[in-house]
Amino acid sequence: MELLTALAGLDAHPWATVNHAYGPAEDLPGLLRTFAEGGEDAEEALDELYGSIVHQGTVYAASVDAAPYLARIAASGRQTVDALRLLGCLAESEDEYGVEPGAVRAVVTAQLPLLIPLLSDGDAAVRQAAGWTVGHTRDSCTALPAVRARLAAETEPAVRAELLTAYGRLDRAGAVAEARALLGPDTPAPLRLAAVFAALDAEEPWLAAHRDAVLGLLPARETARSGYADEHREPLSVVVGILLGRDTDADRESALALLDAALRDERPEVRAEALWAADRACTMSRSAPQRLIPAIAPLAADWAAAQLLGKIGPAAAEAAPVLAELAAQPEDEPADQALAALVLVAPQAAAPLLARALGRRPRAMQCAAGSHAPADAPFPFDPELFAAVRARLAAKALERPEGRKDCGCPTTEDHNDTAQLVHLLRQWGPQAVEALPELCAILPRFQYAATAITAVAAGIGPERREQTASALRADARKLFVAQALHELTGETGPLFAAAEAALATGARGGGEAARALADLGPAAARLTPALRTSLGRTIDRDTTPEVDTDLALALALWRITGEAAEVVPVLASVFDRSEGRRWFHWTAARAAREVAVLGPAGRPLTARLQALLDDPAQAPSAVLGLLAVADPAGLDRARLAEAVLHSVETPADLKGACDALRALGAATLTPEQHDRLAALATGDRRLVVSGSDHAIIREDEQLRATLASVLDRVG
Repeated sequence: MELLTALAGLDAHPWATVNHAYGPAEDLPGLLRTFAEGGEDAEEALDELYGSIVHQGTVYAASVDAAPYLARIAASGRQTVDALRLLGCLAESEDEYGVEPGAVRAVVTAQLPLLIPLLSDGDAAVRQAAGWTVGHTRDSCTALPAVRARLAAETEPAVRAELLTAYGRLDRAGAVAEARALLGPDTPAPLRLAAVFAALDAEEPWLAAHRDAVLGLLPARETARSGYADEHREPLSVVVGILLGRDTDADRESALALLDAALRDERPEVRAEALWAADRACTMSRSAPQRLIPAIAPLAADWAAAQLLGKIGPAAAEAAPVLAELAAQPEDEPADQALAALVLVAPQAAAPLLARALGRRPRAMQCAAGSHAPADAPFPFDPELFAAVRARLAAKALERPEGRKDCGCPTTEDHNDTAQLVHLLRQWGPQAVEALPELCAILPRFQYAATAITAVAAGIGPERREQTASALRADARKLFVAQALHELTGETGPLFAAAEAALATGARGGGEAARALADLGPAAARLTPALRTSLGRTIDRDTTPEVDTDLALALALWRITGEAAEVVPVLASVFDRSEGRRWFHWTAARAAREVAVLGPAGRPLTARLQALLDDPAQAPSAVLGLLAVADPAGLDRARLAEAVLHSVETPADLKGACDALRALGAATLTPEQHDRLAALATGDRRLVVSGSDHAIIREDEQLRATLASVLDRVG
């Protein structure tokens, strides 16, 4: 086919009547032509086509209209591989927007008369791309016989592997029968790997032949890169994930035994691939860490192994001696990565090592006091580390490091380091009282130190209290410094002044000030006019921070005035403004939980809370709100329990669900619901599957303990 024929009618097509990711598709004729002609701008045009008609995997009405042109471009012999791959992405997508379900795949399927001849093209890359695209049509009438026939004739291993994968998409049973004979060591690696995945996709029992095939392919990353299936680019990890996802004892042991063997392999590249897969296993399976730690611990000098041991935490205690030995080495980088893991695995053993190298172990410090620090397990107080922290803070109070701005403000790196030191002291509380002079000395440049001053100052005598208060008063224009001063001395004047100034700054300052004043209750009555003024501010755009601020202002007014008639309409507007708006999802959940403070005065909000029960992410907060504000006689507790249990099973808001289960009480759960909850608490599959990569394992273990305590209560 000539290119002129392939592009016939392109400009006359009514592109303005269909949309892609960025609106009307009037730019598609130019993009398709530039791509097809293959000049210096062709690659950029291809990128824009991906971004517009299959944006992050989503397809649109314009995708339907573009597909025939892409198929004709491929058939013309111009940009054939790229055109085929783009068509395959269109056919693969199940995320459709503004188009009838299945319409995009259907139009790609309609192009099969142009695509199937490319299965026999003289260029192996074209044959492979054609196999990948044809398989994604899921068409058993035309595509299946063509793929089967080409597989019988094909000799290039990478192309045969792609065809076998396509066969599996079109006919799983037929593909797995073909694959059984391809697991042996004489089969080329790409084809053998495709045979393993054909068996897994067909949910075949995992056999010794499959295990031997995978072990014989390791390291398998390079083999996987010969195909187009992005989901198989880390083949060992994918195999392990599929087996663990089956959630049977036999498949679990098969996955973990496979990993154990790979972790003990003599080849570093195999162990590296195995560590990546082991990380996935430990975040999927509760039994994986215990099974794999003996194989992971000897590899602790590897950063991936050390990081995984840190994620596992105290359960990896048998690795502590290895980590401690590595952490004591003079080289900063490897010692830091080992110490970072030791901080999470055996913090008591890590503390003196951190003290001796404070300032040279940034990863370890982050794990002890930064974003990776467990919220429920403060880093243990250690006299040697305490002395080192005091000395470092004293030096910071005196130094004027290069890189500071003329104003004397700290650099970001310096601020983060100081914040972590302060956070350690705050965790230690009164044990760190002797650090008060250092905290007060850095306060003028690091107001964040105020958060630790009140934590460590509990119980100090009048003279030291006044000295500390004087340091805070000097910087009490900052809201959280004024809060610290109030906590230490009870003084409200500086806090009122700082809060009033913050209320005048807009959404962010208004929310922070409202939350600070809410804690004072009626004692903050003199600032109700300022709160009302902030609530009546002009809003250019109804953003999440603006709605969050209105929520905080309304709750502050309730705590201060107790006037439900004033705050209930504001809270109702928070729910109304959040409804159906994706980015306001969690604002509504927070509002649902926080309106509980109103008690029966919040009863007019009952219907809005009930509307959230069908959303698993919002249901737990809605239940907590309803239990506090709704008429008890009108509550359907069975429905509430089911909504919360569904939230756990999803999982959506796991912590909130645990709080809601406790609040509902023992009599609410039916025997069937109790059994479902027990299965979640005792099963091997982790419930926490998102959030900080460093915290998933730890948070899931905490959740399991919480669910167990809930089960104990419900009997």
